[in-house]
Amino acid sequence: MATNETALPTTEDEWRVRLSPEEFRVLRQAGTEAPWSGEYVETKTEGTYDCRACGAALYPSDYKFDSHCGWPSFDDAIPGAVKEIDDHSLGMVRTEIRCARCDSHLGHVFRGEHFTPKNTRHCVNSLSIRLDPKD
Repeated sequence: MATNETALPTTEDEWRVRLSPEEFRVLRQAGTEAPWSGEYVETKTEGTYDCRACGAALYPSDYKFDSHCGWPSFDDAIPGAVKEIDDHSLGMVRTEIRCARCDSHLGHVFRGEHFTPKNTRHCVNSLSIRLDPKD
């Protein structure tokens, strides 16, 4: 059992206590927030986007770009911060991205769309991240 704010929960019941119901649905049950509804879709503030569940740094703001897809988009993650797994839901194969520290759902990664020189789009739920603004 997690005994303080910095310890990671070890059960889903502990995550339910730490997260709001909507955060739990997205982060722990691989849900998706509605397009254009998230607080970070159009944010341009400099800083670092951290995992909302555990606080791990995931994306620097200079990796963020306007993809016009309805969710915050990044062309890469901090090395080692995100893990990829195959997602066979919805009758197709996609690549889910999760926080490497706490295994919480962030969104999906798409390649080959030619939005950026890296040709990669990390499509992330605003409910999965929290902006730590640059001082």
